[in-house]
Amino acid sequence: MITSIATAAHYKWGADCDGWHLLQSDQLSVIQELMPGGTDEALHYHSKAQQVFYILEGIATFKLQNDTYTLIKGESITVAPGAIHQLLNLSDSPLSFLVISAPKAHGDRINIEE
Repeated sequence: MITSIATAAHYKWGADCDGWHLLQSDQLSVIQELMPGGTDEALHYHSKAQQVFYILEGIATFKLQNDTYTLIKGESITVAPGAIHQLLNLSDSPLSFLVISAPKAHGDRINIEE
């Protein structure tokens, strides 16, 4: 089956961010997401899911535990279950990336109150 953001199930999240389910199963999830400039997600963790964030376009600021990383196109970061993390787009340009989760992360998210 061929899937793209033109045919995948779409959802909105955060402050006008977009997500497309390229693969959606209980054991593995692949999502392409798009964050407009100046947006971020809530600080959170997943109790079961391991995740990989792979940058397609733009510059990502990634908070992982007590460290902050800057990722560019072609780079990825891995997040272990239980690791507190947050993705931010501090630039004015859109940020496009893949989120690969095993098992799926939906329903396994615990937000951290700041």
